[in-house]
Amino acid sequence: MSDLPGSVLFACSMNAIRSPMAEGFLKFLHGTRIYVDSVGTRKREVDGFAIAVMGEMGIDISRHAAKTFDDLQDDLFDIVVTLSPEAHHRALELTRTSPVEVEFWNTFDPSLVEGSRDQRLDAYRQVRDRIFERIRDRFAPQMKP
Repeated sequence: MSDLPGSVLFACSMNAIRSPMAEGFLKFLHGTRIYVDSVGTRKREVDGFAIAVMGEMGIDISRHAAKTFDDLQDDLFDIVVTLSPEAHHRALELTRTSPVEVEFWNTFDPSLVEGSRDQRLDAYRQVRDRIFERIRDRFAPQMKP
């Protein structure tokens, strides 16, 4: 048995980099055992660098369709994990009358990094790896004796 939530929502600013990465990782680790979705406060097409660095891990997020909180069909999640201050404020508004756990994982936006392609990819990899560590630590199945 495990203490995994039934549903998790990841949220960031644009639903183009951080939250699609998190969604991809949790789906990769748990398949359909957990319902996973992601949103942004605004939406933008999934970032090409995010697709590339997730592809390095064997996870394809190229078909991710960005959406906002307003696009959600259902806003009842066990846990909402926010990855940016803007998304955190929006999630708290959304859940203020619901018994939903909101966790804030302040995560750097790698699209802010300027420089060569390699420098930018390195920034995306660092964010990817940090998100993976957080997901692995938070959502690893806890076996009961």
